Amino acid sequence: MLSFEEERDNYKENITSYRLFTHLYQHIAALAFAVKETNDNRQLFPNVTLGFHIYNNCFTEIGTYLAAMELLSRRRRLAVNYKCETENLPAAVISGPNTDICLHLATILCIYKIPQLIFGSSPMVNNEVQGLFFHHMFPQIGYQYGGILRLLLHFNWIWIGVVCRDDDTGQRFVQYVLPMFAQQGICFQFIVRIPKPDFTNTLDATVEKYNEMITNVMGSTANVILVHGETTTIMVIRLMIYVAEVMETPLRISTKVWVMTTQMEFAMLSFVRDWDIDFLHGAISFEVHSKALSGFKSFLQTKNPLSAKKDKFLWMFWEEVFNCDLPNPSLEKKDNMFCTGKEELEALPASVFEMSMTSHSYSIYNAVYAIAHALQAMYSTKLKQRAVSNDAREELWNRYSWQLHQFLRRVTFNNSAGEEVSFDQNGELLAGFDIINWVTFPNQSFVKIKVGTMEPQAPADKSFIIQDDAIVWPSIFNQELPLSRCNEKCQMGSNKRKKEGKPFCCYDCIPCPEGKISNYTDIDECFECPGYQYPNEDKDGCFPKEIIFLSFGEPLGMILAAFALKFSLITLFILGIFVKYKDTPIVKANNKNLTYILLTSLLLSFLCALLFIGQPGKVTCLLQQTAFGVIFSVALSSILAKTITVILAFIATKPGSRIRRWMGRRLAYSIIIFCSLTQVAINMAWLATSPPFPDLDMYSVSQKIVLKCNEGSSSMLYTLLGFMGFLALVSLTLAFLARKLPDSFNEATFITFSMLVFCSVWLCFIPTYLSTKGKNMVAVEIFSILASSFGLLSCIFSPKCYIILLRPELNSKEQLIKRRD
Repeated sequence: MLSFEEERDNYKENITSYRLFTHLYQHIAALAFAVKETNDNRQLFPNVTLGFHIYNNCFTEIGTYLAAMELLSRRRRLAVNYKCETENLPAAVISGPNTDICLHLATILCIYKIPQLIFGSSPMVNNEVQGLFFHHMFPQIGYQYGGILRLLLHFNWIWIGVVCRDDDTGQRFVQYVLPMFAQQGICFQFIVRIPKPDFTNTLDATVEKYNEMITNVMGSTANVILVHGETTTIMVIRLMIYVAEVMETPLRISTKVWVMTTQMEFAMLSFVRDWDIDFLHGAISFEVHSKALSGFKSFLQTKNPLSAKKDKFLWMFWEEVFNCDLPNPSLEKKDNMFCTGKEELEALPASVFEMSMTSHSYSIYNAVYAIAHALQAMYSTKLKQRAVSNDAREELWNRYSWQLHQFLRRVTFNNSAGEEVSFDQNGELLAGFDIINWVTFPNQSFVKIKVGTMEPQAPADKSFIIQDDAIVWPSIFNQELPLSRCNEKCQMGSNKRKKEGKPFCCYDCIPCPEGKISNYTDIDECFECPGYQYPNEDKDGCFPKEIIFLSFGEPLGMILAAFALKFSLITLFILGIFVKYKDTPIVKANNKNLTYILLTSLLLSFLCALLFIGQPGKVTCLLQQTAFGVIFSVALSSILAKTITVILAFIATKPGSRIRRWMGRRLAYSIIIFCSLTQVAINMAWLATSPPFPDLDMYSVSQKIVLKCNEGSSSMLYTLLGFMGFLALVSLTLAFLARKLPDSFNEATFITFSMLVFCSVWLCFIPTYLSTKGKNMVAVEIFSILASSFGLLSCIFSPKCYIILLRPELNSKEQLIKRRD
């Protein structure tokens, strides 16, 4: 804990007999370096001269409260609020990096409205008043967690372990941050809470617990361990590894990638300087963005305990890092034990002391400058640029010291490294994070390489940048990207299925179902190919489908077209026979004009079948069903007219019958015209509302796209077919009733057979049509048209042709009279 006094040049050390973390001496050096620069820069800070106190809290609550009480007491006597000298309360306190230190201090400092500049993460405060006096040399904590999440997702590390402190800070991390990670697909194999170390006691009581913890961590299948800790966490992890080694527990030390939060820093006690730090090789950590200060290394090189005998911190640090004793009259003179003062700090491995400024030290440096700029702004405002004596300035400070907060909130400056330092409305530092890769060496030294950045204020595409190729991974991975998954990825052609009772990151891989593919690894669900493509055999890709239709060039199309033409020629031949023998009794018996109309409609029905063969177009699609419906309606209405004519002719022969007046061509033609116009009206309504059109059927046939005519409106098609079915049933019924009427050349019997064939064909057509797919549906419809038309043609006209051509003696008037008798 560091505190500042304005317009004093005092340096106080509160040192216990406790051995120190040698790395943390850099915090003291950064503080002294910053104060020296501000005091030397009289042009920038003409009204400000800084002094400071340093308090060691020994990482304990008692030590923190004791330091706070001493800060508010007279020197060398613990008497809070009692100051007999002309001492002032400190202008500000710089605390950190542990959050509990800051929170404990706030309990007391907020009473005196003393600003507290925190160079670690912000503590969670329950008292809003305490939070008013916090000024954070740390960006908003949520940015860091967002950066860690993006790092995990960037490398697809979704199966991780978590190590955190067993305190309020760790509890909040587990309770509020880890669920956010889980929502983005991160699973946790374990969450280990390490107890807060108590350096005033021995470690014997925690040996078993430490051994169990590190065994679980190192033996896990997760290759990535997220560590949420603070200053002493790395030390504790190293102690755990040491305990396991002492207990001869087999561990694979260099098998994990440690991802560490910004609050952590490398800090070791000097007696463990020879312990291996291999577990940190390849680790990745986040640090508050920092930049090298040109004069800091030179400042460290000037440090010499022999020329600064009052600097007790330096004396302790020097003896610890160089393992020697500085000259002291109370000690016996032993040349091999005394320090010469000529030892060089840069010769020390980084595990003992770092010469380059760490991010925490950089934050302390900026905190000193923030205080100096705020004080300068405050004096400039209050004094209104008037020159006053030191006493007047002291009186001014006592009156307005609490107003320093508003100036700290608004302070903005460029430090000596040329970087702008400013704060947001909540008093948090506007800065980003550096992503650091740790590389260790056999001599227990290490280097930290910047491999990326996290800039919350940058555009979205530039807010997270990382150089994958620059990262050094743990040696076991042979410089390949480490994988951290519960199980292997599902390969293409399969999808994931959750394992019961396991986290959602653990799953089985099952092949894609028929008709679906997965062309990515680790896909949740297989999906269908686009309509114009079909899955390959491995179900990991799609091939373009072949477009098909019933063409004249294929065998089935050629056969159907040949039968249509053949039947058309037969119909023409029969029509020619009936025209040639139009004056014979058998032709005249049932209205030869109706016969001509029926034969013509049957001829057109055979030719109509050709519309269904070939590539469907707009015209052919419009003509297919409409022409088929009208032509068949004419044919069926002609048969109906023939049947009604037969019935009326029989009834008219009875004495006194008045039906004779209905006999004649007018009735037959009226039936044909009425039925045909009704069908035409149905077709016109169909074409007007939802006409047929060329369409692609992509799904009924696998690996094929069927080019067909879409009916447009199924209901209109069923209406068309229903009307034809009605005509067929009426004709069949009437013909069946008239089949035994005593009349020569009675066609009712032949019509009955023809309509039975017609109805049988179309009744069979419906299930067959619905059960077939693709171009076979068209072939079924063509076959039904040809079969039903040929059934009518053969059943009605073959007996007559037989008589006309082969039994002409039966085609005579005498034979007609004989049959009637």
